Amino acid sequence: MAYFDAASAAPLHSVARQALLASLDEGWADPARLYREGRRARLLLDAAREAAAEAVGCRADELVFTPSGTRAVHSGVAGALAGRRRVGRHLIVSAVEHSSVLHAAEELERDGGTVTQVPVDRGGAVDAGAFAAALGDGTALACLQSANHEVGTEQPVARVAEACRAAGVPLLVDAAQSLGWGKVQGDWSLLTASAHKWGGPSGVGLLAVRKGVRFAPQGAADERESGRAPGFENLPAIVAAAASLRAVRAEAEQEAARLRELTERIRARVPGLVPDVEVVGDAVRRLPGIVTFSCLYVDGETLLHELDRAGFSVSSGSSCTSSTLMPSHVLKAMGVLTEGNVRVSLPPGTPAEDVERFLEVLPGAVAAVRERLGAPASAESAPATGADLVVDAIGRRCPIPVIELAKVIGDVPVGGTVRVLSDDEAARLDIPAWCEMRGQEYVGEERADRGTAYLVRRIR
Repeated sequence: MAYFDAASAAPLHSVARQALLASLDEGWADPARLYREGRRARLLLDAAREAAAEAVGCRADELVFTPSGTRAVHSGVAGALAGRRRVGRHLIVSAVEHSSVLHAAEELERDGGTVTQVPVDRGGAVDAGAFAAALGDGTALACLQSANHEVGTEQPVARVAEACRAAGVPLLVDAAQSLGWGKVQGDWSLLTASAHKWGGPSGVGLLAVRKGVRFAPQGAADERESGRAPGFENLPAIVAAAASLRAVRAEAEQEAARLRELTERIRARVPGLVPDVEVVGDAVRRLPGIVTFSCLYVDGETLLHELDRAGFSVSSGSSCTSSTLMPSHVLKAMGVLTEGNVRVSLPPGTPAEDVERFLEVLPGAVAAVRERLGAPASAESAPATGADLVVDAIGRRCPIPVIELAKVIGDVPVGGTVRVLSDDEAARLDIPAWCEMRGQEYVGEERADRGTAYLVRRIR
């Protein structure tokens, strides 16, 4: 089985396993106690903090360990907002932040604060100038991920941090995806990360708060971790997290070059192997191991199961794999195709042979899913036989509305329109994306008695 979902959780690094087992024997006592076992545990905790702080690029007394990356984000956002409450209650985030950041933003809005979402381009990157323009007198905090978790696009953190510093606004960087590859550049104020993203054990997060940042920890007071992460530290996991972070950093430069070549191979070859595919994310400014593409006329969940049966573990941002049937907020913000989405995220050490085998299996897997869904067999249009058409796809989920559109577009004359009726939120994204990919004109949407009508004009 080839595991291609390292962006969700990287396999446990061998160094993490060794450190975890060793510290189970040495680090079980309370590091806050003064007897021998407690002092030994404290030494392990201090050494782990020093190692993690060096990897982050901050002082050891600026970094605390949390029970997860999500907890680090929530504590960081809440503490920074509370510390700057007199300044205002305005928060800035990018439209493609991790759900933990967006959930924290929603919490602020429910409590009466305001949130600005900075849009991204089709590659998934924010414009530093647009981010800077959103800063105002009442802005308490800005949040920007170092790199996107779904498409791998790197963000202009250094330029945004410079703008935030000039405006006197602290910047929180979610570095979960990138920290294993290197330090985050720029004059950031707060940083969060999660150990299971770089091959450490799950259940360990990092929160770094620079000296001078106004920060007021929320919740009941606790004497541990500077009052910013209450509860007994999971010392064995913390030691393993710090040890594995140091280990992956030592291997990062060489492994990044190797994985970048493998993902570039996928990016370049998939469009030639599979018809009607859109490779998404920035082609240059991206993490080494992530490549994402979307396939027209494909049910994302079915495709993932097909690839799983073929021996590949991948993930998806398609609405077809979600219990809510809502498309990925990342793909939505980018304005790219959401149906049949596949994210390949290669863990360090991935053999090139696995990638080649994936490229051999993928075309057959996509073709099998399309055949079961009754997708059009080719991109050729049929001769025009009638006037404007209406496609009723009410109650039918992705990718059926787009499949039905593709089947009939050739039945209208050039200049004629197809009106697709759909109550699936994904259609609002996928029909315009289909038009761009197939050279047709997306006219817009209208209210309908049932659902929404999406208008497409045939121009060729």
